[in-house]
Amino acid sequence: MTAKLNPVAAAPDLMRLWFDTSIAINQSLDPTITELVKIRASQINGCANCINMHTIEARGQGETEQRIYLLSAWREAPCYTDRERAALGWTEALTRLSEGHTHEAAYEALEAHFTEEERVKLTLIINIINGWNRIAVGFGGFIDPAAAKTLWARTEAVA
Repeated sequence: MTAKLNPVAAAPDLMRLWFDTSIAINQSLDPTITELVKIRASQINGCANCINMHTIEARGQGETEQRIYLLSAWREAPCYTDRERAALGWTEALTRLSEGHTHEAAYEALEAHFTEEERVKLTLIINIINGWNRIAVGFGGFIDPAAAKTLWARTEAVA
């Protein structure tokens, strides 16, 4: 895929804020759930860049190959906890809002496993990854995760 535009070069100050906000939100919940959510939303949105990045990050945090491979079939796979299933159901409901407002059952499962504060944090994580998916897919972006870290480190040094 050829990039249409480099959003970091085009709007560095706003992209730095977006990145910093993303980091703060992503660090607010359990990293296992956060990475599963980011991978699942990225699968739904067809974002190769984010699937690549977040499967590498998940492995780095100790996630198993089995759980990564089975994520698109999480309902049938026995390897996810009820809490993870609630997070994945909420992720799918919010990521697919345009397909209809059928999120009530997902919210009920969410309520059973997450505090009010955690529900807000999870919803923000889902919003952030959906935003990154749209940036990457919309502008044709694909970057190696190591190169992405270098890019953000450079923009931080300039700021």
